[in-house]
Amino acid sequence: MCGIAGELRYDGHLADEEAVRRMLPCLESRGPDGEGLWARGPVALGHRRLKIIDLSEAGQQPMIDEELGLSLVFNGCIYNYKQLRDELRGYGYTFFSTSDTEVIIKAYHRWGADCVQHFLGMFAFAIVEHHTGTVMLARDRLGIKPLYLAESPGRLRFASTLPALLAAGDVDKSIDKVALQHYMTFHSVVPAPRTIINGVRKLPPATVRIIRTDGTATDRVYWEASHTRRPDIADAEWPELIHEKLKIAVERRMVADVPVGVLLSGGIDSSYIVALLAEQGQKGLTTFSIGFEAGGGEQGDEFAYSDIVAKQFDTTHHQIRIGRDRFLPAVDRTVAAMSEPMVSHDCIAFNLLSEDVSKSVKVVQSGQGADEILAGYSWYPPLAGVPYGEAVDAYGKEFFDRPHSKLAQQLNAEWLIDADVSREFVAASFGRPGADTAVDAALRLDSQVMLVDDPVKRVDNMTMAWGLEARVPFLDHELVELAAACPPALKLAHGGKGVLKEAARGVVPDEVIDRTKGYFPVPGIRHLEGTMLEKVRDALSAPAARERGLFRPEYVDFLLADPNTPRTTLGANQLWQLALLEMWLQDKGI
Repeated sequence: MCGIAGELRYDGHLADEEAVRRMLPCLESRGPDGEGLWARGPVALGHRRLKIIDLSEAGQQPMIDEELGLSLVFNGCIYNYKQLRDELRGYGYTFFSTSDTEVIIKAYHRWGADCVQHFLGMFAFAIVEHHTGTVMLARDRLGIKPLYLAESPGRLRFASTLPALLAAGDVDKSIDKVALQHYMTFHSVVPAPRTIINGVRKLPPATVRIIRTDGTATDRVYWEASHTRRPDIADAEWPELIHEKLKIAVERRMVADVPVGVLLSGGIDSSYIVALLAEQGQKGLTTFSIGFEAGGGEQGDEFAYSDIVAKQFDTTHHQIRIGRDRFLPAVDRTVAAMSEPMVSHDCIAFNLLSEDVSKSVKVVQSGQGADEILAGYSWYPPLAGVPYGEAVDAYGKEFFDRPHSKLAQQLNAEWLIDADVSREFVAASFGRPGADTAVDAALRLDSQVMLVDDPVKRVDNMTMAWGLEARVPFLDHELVELAAACPPALKLAHGGKGVLKEAARGVVPDEVIDRTKGYFPVPGIRHLEGTMLEKVRDALSAPAARERGLFRPEYVDFLLADPNTPRTTLGANQLWQLALLEMWLQDKGI
């Protein structure tokens, strides 16, 4: 797990090494254990290293294989790297390290762009062919690892974070109006390849991009889970199949040359991970839970449930209690750590949790992704039985933060566009083959877009802000493929994630399985008051915000007059949504 950066030139000039060097300090938290830079002609690669596999200098990056004529920078982990190394040795390859990084180089030499099909893991990488000048960029199937791009005539830069590209300079910082519409409507999600600013884009998940020396490029999507039925599997077989796949996924994610802990929220997802690790004989497992002071009538922790799991499986458990003295200062750090504006209050929880966890371990497993692949959210049940032709409107009614018609009352005129871009985006996704029902279409869309650009990005940004590697077994692509084929009725049963609850029965304590769905409770954001409310007010009234003029003044005044009542469709605080965007833009100097 690391931070990567680079520049490719196809205008006859040498790569700007200093521009790449300027990006590296922005990536230091992602890779606090070392730094490297390599340049040759039109290509320069930069890297910040977090030592997880092969702690020796042999695993440093950029990794250069002069014999094969390949150079690589890589962020992530290939969980089956040992098996692939053995396979590649059978083809005659020799290895100078024990790293998964070198396995990627050899795999690319053996299989070309198809090497990604052989990888079980999370990854974003750039690999350079010395002799041809061809560069391949790749991102893992579920978009767990990020890859941002800034292109200008004759040049492409890339990095693990958007702020790194800003640090390199010469980036168009103007706001993308289409992205702004998505932010306001699509629950603050901006689908790839866009970001909130025009000068930065992101490589979509499950995509390889081949870039030739003249700057022409070809993208190929190499994976998608089919949300169609498997007639060979009876309903009664699904819980055991899910259990077995999850067990394998959890075991895969223990590969490391350092200890691996678990973020234990007290919900079924993370509790199941702990239970499976204990079942596999893991001893002395370290677990971590976080809690906040109550506020606005809301409880601030779920320790009662995480304690049950920690006690049953005899983990070394850490309760992390966050007082008000730590909460407010963490807001600015959290915003600074965001590659893109993310409205979820969970971001602050994950940032504070990661700060404390990183003092004990460098790798954790986390339960993100189960809701998106196994129908755990509230907007899925209303789609059951909805005719496919009505699915887009039904999804929008449940998920969109506000209808397109409301934007004219909330955004200033210069930021409005006529098209309802979020509805069009959903309609295009729902219109593709490969999803049998409205629920299937929603799950496919959410796993490809919302999951990537909300919870997964949130976890990556906040853990990597503290040099902590987070692994997400529910997003093992083989488990995702299995879950996609599972009949929606089985997933919707028992209040959501029914098939997972049945799989967990007898493994996870019943109190955890049968509880109501929880979340990271952060009352200080859910209910704005005191100094936090003042911070929000200051962000929206700052000179930069007034000059930008995104939001109609009367809408801002309306929200400030009653800061905790106006909510989005899914219950997010509308005032926080606006303020968070402004905080992010101001933090990034936009």
